[in-house]
Amino acid sequence: MRLTTKGRFAVTAMIDLALRQNNGPVTLAAISQRQQISLSYLEQLFGKLRRHELVESTRGPGGGYTLGRKASEITVADIIVSVDEPIDATQCGGKENCGGEGGRCMTHELWSQLNQRMVEFLDSVSLQKLVDDQLAKGIQIEDKPAVKRAISSAPVVKPIRVNAPNSVFALGSMSPAKS
Repeated sequence: MRLTTKGRFAVTAMIDLALRQNNGPVTLAAISQRQQISLSYLEQLFGKLRRHELVESTRGPGGGYTLGRKASEITVADIIVSVDEPIDATQCGGKENCGGEGGRCMTHELWSQLNQRMVEFLDSVSLQKLVDDQLAKGIQIEDKPAVKRAISSAPVVKPIRVNAPNSVFALGSMSPAKS
């Protein structure tokens, strides 16, 4: 059995989200940049995570994603299953037609038991445990960046007001200056 990038990326992105959601919704662009995961791939994964109610989305400025429930209530198995990642080591996908003549292969029971143990293990690991592990390793969580404003290092130059005629005709209509 091999866990594909779909499951790995989903778990990684969920850890990133859980670590940072206290500062408000987290954008997929920020997760993409930090974790080096394609933004379009994250959009696909988070669509599935949202449909399984593991995350909630907030639209508009300051929007992004937050967890759909507490990190302690989300398991790794929940995340992997929600992105359609099969947790199956059997060759037949559990259909029991992996042997000759449509029956089970000789190792079917072994792989079925492995499936059961994998699901039990992944179901025993909460997202909160993975977050706590990262915090224990000393991961630094940056504060939410301030709202970016158009600030230039160049000084503000105010236009100079010239109190002079703007044409020859305007020059002729001016009253003569008193001396």
